[in-house]
Amino acid sequence: MTRFLFGCLLFLLATPLWAAPRNVVLFVTDDQGQDAGCYGNKVLKTPHLDRLAKEGVLFDYAFATTASCSASRSVILTGMHNHANGHYGHQHAYHKFSSYDNVKSLPVQLAAGGYRTARVGKYHVAPEDVYKFDQALPGNARNPVQMANNCKKLFAEASDKPFFLYFCTADPHRSGGSVAGDPLKPNPFGNTPKGYPGVTEVKYDPKDVEVPAFLPDTPTSRAELAQYYQSISRIDQGLGQLIQNLQEAGQLDNTMIIYIADHGIAFPGAKTTTYEPGLRAPCVVRNPFAKRKGEKSQAMVSWVDLTPTILDFAGIKNPAPAIQGKSFLPVLDAEPKKGWDKIYASHTFHEITMYYPMRVVRERQYKLIWNMAHPLPYPFASDLWEAPTWQEAYKQGPKAMYGKRTVKDYIQRPAFELYDLENDPHEAQNLAGKTEYAEILKKMQADLKEFQKQTKDPWILKWEYE
Repeated sequence: MTRFLFGCLLFLLATPLWAAPRNVVLFVTDDQGQDAGCYGNKVLKTPHLDRLAKEGVLFDYAFATTASCSASRSVILTGMHNHANGHYGHQHAYHKFSSYDNVKSLPVQLAAGGYRTARVGKYHVAPEDVYKFDQALPGNARNPVQMANNCKKLFAEASDKPFFLYFCTADPHRSGGSVAGDPLKPNPFGNTPKGYPGVTEVKYDPKDVEVPAFLPDTPTSRAELAQYYQSISRIDQGLGQLIQNLQEAGQLDNTMIIYIADHGIAFPGAKTTTYEPGLRAPCVVRNPFAKRKGEKSQAMVSWVDLTPTILDFAGIKNPAPAIQGKSFLPVLDAEPKKGWDKIYASHTFHEITMYYPMRVVRERQYKLIWNMAHPLPYPFASDLWEAPTWQEAYKQGPKAMYGKRTVKDYIQRPAFELYDLENDPHEAQNLAGKTEYAEILKKMQADLKEFQKQTKDPWILKWEYE
């Protein structure tokens, strides 16, 4: 009996009487590339994101699966490619896209697993029954500081249930309606002369910005980028306020914070395309229970992996079987030796008038894009068509250079685009028609077709006709 009681005592001493809740904040910005101090930008001021990276893991190779807002968010919240969940394009207004009714989304699975679920800011998915949250918190999505302060009640709520917060800004998305040739009247990135309550606006001189290679280095482009930077600095202040509020509520060390963007920057050549500036986006993860701190990971992750990662962190044992991504939670403890060297992408629509299906396989060195509707001119989102940087190049004619491409080559694309990213990181030299790359092309085409088969892509039929 004494031996039994002694054994029970040892068990009790080894077992915590109280386990900290494992909260999750998924912080999603709107149309932000890998533009931040922690990603190497020496001009852009993002001290709070930089701090998050020092306390967690920064992913250099993080990718959206589609550079379109609604479609990407459907992937983020389901772990399924948009061609599989049915959310082929925008949800709002006449675009009317939505996911299938039988899809089991992340917030629904977390709620079933005992989580309180809340969202604040941009939503942009449908139907609401599929993407159901317990509560929608108020807040101007252009004012992340206000949004963060409106989350205080959630953090302070007396509950034995952990929380999942889906925090989505409308910055740095274009406002639309910009005037060609004068990107400051009106402002295309949501900055206003009066600013936003609680936000100290950080302004940038156009001559100081870093112009990415896919854009022309012109005064117009620099002026737009300076406004884009200002919008990102506003986001960073919201992130800082959110972290402060978590800390004051005693929740910071119980909460995994994931910072991403739905996809890349809102310029032609990035958003709505499957080129690197459209798909590559920030991903910084602070997991207070993980071993790695202040490290960079070279693992290739994509937004289809977010739902399984969060469910894994939450201890949900039986996630929806339709999930097509995989958890990268182990990567937060140790850099993987294999298994994270390839991603896939899937784009079909943006606005409903923009049918241009593309499928992508991207490895470390090579990347293949299949433009299924290649005889058609590449369609433009209304806000991107109006972008002063694009209009300036377009008005110079089809031979004018827009970054590394001519205007003509940007608009009229071939069926296949094959790039050697080690030697051509800006995707300027299409290798698909070169005989010395025929075997690589064939191998990657077979890989892409198998991906479509495994993910039940209706557009797999396009291999057989047209």
